[in-house]
Amino acid sequence: MEQTTCTLGPGIGRRTMLAAALLAIAGAPAFGQQSFPTRPITLVVGNSPGSGGDLLCRMIANGLSAALKQPVIVENRVGANSVIAGLQVVRAKADGYTLLFGNASGTVINQAIQKAMPFDARSDLTAIAQVGAGGVALVATPDFPASSMKDFIASAKANPGKYNYASWGIGTSGHLVMEWIAHHRAISVIHVPYKSISAIAQDMQGGVVQVGWLDVATAMPLVKQGRLKVLGLTGSQRAPGLPEAPLMAEQGVEFTTDGWYGLFGPKGTPAAVVALLNQEVTRLLTSPAMREKFLQLNIADSPVKSPEAFARTVRDDLAVWDQIARSANIRLD
Repeated sequence: MEQTTCTLGPGIGRRTMLAAALLAIAGAPAFGQQSFPTRPITLVVGNSPGSGGDLLCRMIANGLSAALKQPVIVENRVGANSVIAGLQVVRAKADGYTLLFGNASGTVINQAIQKAMPFDARSDLTAIAQVGAGGVALVATPDFPASSMKDFIASAKANPGKYNYASWGIGTSGHLVMEWIAHHRAISVIHVPYKSISAIAQDMQGGVVQVGWLDVATAMPLVKQGRLKVLGLTGSQRAPGLPEAPLMAEQGVEFTTDGWYGLFGPKGTPAAVVALLNQEVTRLLTSPAMREKFLQLNIADSPVKSPEAFARTVRDDLAVWDQIARSANIRLD
């Protein structure tokens, strides 16, 4: 059999061939430039139109649309504390064209408290990028005898079962955090679940309940008007709109788990799509214009995380909320 051999001519060595190969690769179109996206992207959110989560989602959608040169269409799928929105994305094709703008409550907290959660945020979704981080506020009426977490815990210890507090429902972050405080500080307080944050704020101003959990955006004007006072904030950083309000962690109550929003894809979303989307979200979050918009929504600078780091946050936070829910025997059908 005749054999054909290829020999390198004078001056053409391995380094020259390698350089030529690298130039060929460099000249090839990048994944994000041609392969994705080639059509509109749907961004599913479980918040109602006009809500804080919806506004934040649309800010990210507009930024991504401009960066990717394709429309990013926001679809509001409200219901079941964002489970409906999450399930739609879980069942979608894993190609990057159907994404979820979810939050901690609708993913990890839901999974911690629901007996029959229809999907697992760790394995059925692909974490892409975290958007925002912050806590909630434990507030009290001006005449309440405590003005700090230390005083609140001392008063509750001295008067077991005397004080009640409001949250916006069983298994919500405020309810779970108070159960954590009660367990670790050996206090007894009575939970009064409400159906909405606005109802809590209204009843607190009317003197129906003296202590309650509010999101910072709702609490901020009431605190500044002297109608309520902040006992402490959960999370790892102070709220931009209430810079004088101390964190619970600064008062010896070491609950630093943040609430957050984030971008997710279905399980199996291609790594190249995930990397591109993370890159563009990171670019948005670190831009001066977006940081200014975040401040207007009372959101501190968003942590910049890789997809892997955000996935770790999802796993770690689920472990925290699940432990609290189990120790307090909080499970919803």
